[in-house]
Amino acid sequence: MTKEIVIIGGGFAGVNLAKKLSNKEGINVTLVDKNNYNFFPPLLYQVATGFIEVSNITYPFRKLFSGKKNINFRMASLEKILPDEKKVILNNGELTYDELVIATGTESNYFGIENIRKNGIPMKTIDDAVTLLNTILQKTEEATLVKDPDERAKLSTIVIAGGGPTGVELAGMLAQIKKNVFAKEYPELATQNMRIYLVDALDVVLGPMSKKSQQYAHDKLVKMGVQIMLGKQVKDYVDDTVIFADGTSIPTKLLIWTAGVAAKTFDGLPEASYGRGKRLLVNEYNQVNNLPNIYAIGDTCLQTTDKNFDKGHPQLAQVAMQQGKNLAKNFIAMQQNKRLTAFSYHNKGTMAIIGRSKAVAELPNPKLFLKGFIAFVAWLFIHLISLVNVRNKIKTLLNWTIAFFSKDPSMRVVVKANIKN
Repeated sequence: MTKEIVIIGGGFAGVNLAKKLSNKEGINVTLVDKNNYNFFPPLLYQVATGFIEVSNITYPFRKLFSGKKNINFRMASLEKILPDEKKVILNNGELTYDELVIATGTESNYFGIENIRKNGIPMKTIDDAVTLLNTILQKTEEATLVKDPDERAKLSTIVIAGGGPTGVELAGMLAQIKKNVFAKEYPELATQNMRIYLVDALDVVLGPMSKKSQQYAHDKLVKMGVQIMLGKQVKDYVDDTVIFADGTSIPTKLLIWTAGVAAKTFDGLPEASYGRGKRLLVNEYNQVNNLPNIYAIGDTCLQTTDKNFDKGHPQLAQVAMQQGKNLAKNFIAMQQNKRLTAFSYHNKGTMAIIGRSKAVAELPNPKLFLKGFIAFVAWLFIHLISLVNVRNKIKTLLNWTIAFFSKDPSMRVVVKANIKN
C-alpha cells in the first residue's frame, strides 16, 4: 500500500525530507506551505540591506519538485490537526495522512510586548526583509527633507534589538552602507551622523559562540561605528522611542527586532506535547511524544535523546537538514520493515559575518577558530553551496563579487506592490 506523508512547512527540514523521499516507491508526499517558494533564511539580512535580490534566495516549490512523480505541493496554511482522524484542516481544504510531519520552523517572539509586535520590524520572512529595505530607504529620504534636528535624528537612527548572528550581521552590513554609500549618495545628510545601535539583554554579542568570536565581533563592530549596548533589556517601543528596563531610552523611527524566536502551536495537539519555547517534544526518531504517526523536525521540535545535546539541539539550519534526511531514511525503512535510525546531530560548526573581509568561524573537528578574511571566505563558500539550486548560486556569487569590489550594494529600490482582486 502507498503511504501518504503530509509535510507542513517547506524550510530546511521539510524540503530535505521531501527531496530524499522523491521517486521512492510506495510513498506519496504532499508538501504544504503558506508560500509557493522555498527561501534561504540565513541570507535574509542581505536582502534587507540591498546586497542581493529576493530571487537569489528563493525558488518555487513546484519548479523544485518538477518531474518528481510522488511529490505534490499545496499552497495553504495549517489551521487544525485531527490526530484521531489522521487529518489536517487547511485554510483551503483538508488532507488525510498516514504520517504527518510538522516542519514549520519558528516565528518572532515579542515576549508579550504588543507595541514591538505592531511597530518593530522582525527578520524572519521575505516580506520582513523587503519591508526593512523599503523602510530604511524611505526613512532616509524623509530625513533629507526634515528641518527639525530631533526629527531628523530619529529618522537617522537604527536600533537593532538582539545581539545574535542576525543582529550582528545586520549591524555590520548597515555600518558598511553608512560608510560607503550614504556618505556619497545623501549629501543632504552630511552633517547628520547616521547612528546604528546594537542592543542585547546579555553581556555579550554572539551568545552561543566562544569568547574569542564574541570579542572579535564586538571589537570590529565598534571600530565600524556601531554603538553596542549590552545588558539592556527592551521593555517597550512607544512614541518613536525604544524604552529599556533600566529607564533609559533611544529615540528612533526604526526598531529591528531579532531578539528572540518561538515555535508555533497548533490547534488539535495537547498542551503536554510542548516543551521549552513552545517546541514539540519528540523521541529519538522525531516522533512527537504520545502522538503516533505525527513527527516534528527542525526548529519546531525539542529532542533531548541525543547524548551530546541532552537539553535539545540548537535551532540551526544544519540540525533541520540532518533531521529531515534522517526521517526520510526512517520512512523508507518502515516501508521495508527495517530497523529505524535514532537521530544524532553532527555538528559542523558555527560562523558569523561582521562585514567585508570580517567574519568568525568555529569548527569542532578538528577544533579550529578562524577569523578575518579566511573566515569570511569560508562563510561565503558554506552559504553559497547551501543554496537550493545552481541558478541561485550563480546569481548570488555574481552579486557578492560586484558588492565586494565596488563596496556598493546596488539593489536599493523601493518597490511597492499590491495584488488586485
